[in-house]
Amino acid sequence: MARFGSLKPAAWLGVLLVLAHDPALTVGAGAGSAAVAKVEAEGTVEVPATSVPLSTFMSAAARKRFIELFAHPQQSPAPGADIRIVRELDEQKNAPLVARARELYPVDIERRVMGGVSVQVITPKAGVAPENRKRVLINLHGGGFQWGENHGAQAESIPIAGLGRITVIAVAYRMAPEFKFPAASEDVAAVYRELLESHQPGEIGIYGCSSGGVLTAESIAWFRKVKLPLPGAIGTFCGSAAEIAGDSRYVAPLLTGGRPPRSAPGAMSAPYFSDASPEDPLVLPTRSPELLAAFPPTLLIAGSRDHTVSSLFATQAALARAGVEAELHVWDGMWHAFFFDPDLPESQEVYRVIVRFFDRHLARS
Repeated sequence: MARFGSLKPAAWLGVLLVLAHDPALTVGAGAGSAAVAKVEAEGTVEVPATSVPLSTFMSAAARKRFIELFAHPQQSPAPGADIRIVRELDEQKNAPLVARARELYPVDIERRVMGGVSVQVITPKAGVAPENRKRVLINLHGGGFQWGENHGAQAESIPIAGLGRITVIAVAYRMAPEFKFPAASEDVAAVYRELLESHQPGEIGIYGCSSGGVLTAESIAWFRKVKLPLPGAIGTFCGSAAEIAGDSRYVAPLLTGGRPPRSAPGAMSAPYFSDASPEDPLVLPTRSPELLAAFPPTLLIAGSRDHTVSSLFATQAALARAGVEAELHVWDGMWHAFFFDPDLPESQEVYRVIVRFFDRHLARS
C-alpha cells in the first residue's frame, strides 16, 4: 500500500482522486484492477467504487465512535418531517453529550433575556479566571437555522466555559421556519449591544458551529451595517463565510456512508435564507473583500470528512488575501461537528485550541 506523509488540509481530496485514478494505488481494489476515474469534458470526475479505510491519524476512541455513528446510524427524521419532530430528535441526540460534558466541565447555567433575546449564561463552577473577569464569549449554536437552541447550544458552550474558566452566553436566536434572514443577525446584534454596555468590544469573542459558524461570520457583516464596533476575535466552525460548496460537498458524504447531493451547489439552501440573495455580503461575507478586510482574527475548525470543510478552506484563503489573521485547524478523518462528543481526544484538542485562541486575542483587563 502506498504511504503518504504529512498532508496539507486539502490534500486528502487529491489523494482520493489519485487513488481512484491509478489502479496500482486504488485502496480496496484487487491487484491489476482496471478501475480508473474518468474526467468528463466539463471537468466532472466519475470515481469508480473503492474502499477508504479510517484515517490512521484518528484516535482509537474516534474510530470507535465513527463506526457507532455511521456503520449503525441512529434514528434520523425523514425528509420533510415536522420541524417539531426534528427538534425533539436533536434534543434527544444531544442530551447525553451535554450530561457528559457537565460531568467533565462542571458549570452553572442561568437563563436570561438580553436585548430582548433569550440566552443561557454558562459559567464555570470553579469560578471565572481572574484574567477573564471582563471577557465574555457569545456562542451561536448550530442546527441548520432550525434547531439546536437548548442542548445543542450547551454542547458547544459547556466545555469552553469549563476549560477556559470564562463566561459563555449562548444565544437562542430566531430560526426558520418561523423566521427568515436577517432575524438571527438582528438577535445577535441585540445581545452584543447590551454586552457593550459593560464590556469593551475587544473583550468580547463570538463563535459557533455549523449554521452557528455561518451566523458568526454574518454577524460581523451585520455589525458593520448597523455601525457597531467589532469584537476582539471570532470562531467559525464547520461552516463559515463562504457557500457550502467545493469538493467536500460531494466527497465528504461518501466518506461517512452517505450519498453526494444530486443538485448543483446553492449559496444557501436552508429555509432560513429562502428570501435572501446569495450575492448579498450580509449572507455570504466572502462576496465582499472590503468587508472581509475588517474582520477580527478568525479561528476556523472542521474535520476532513465534514461536508463544509471546503467552505472553511475558501474562507481562510479569502481572509488571508484580505490581510486578516485566519487560523485554520482540520482534524483528519473527523466528521461534521465531531467535537460535540466531549470524550474524544480530538474534541479535547479542539477545546484547547479554542480556549488558547480567544485567550491570545481578547483584550485583557
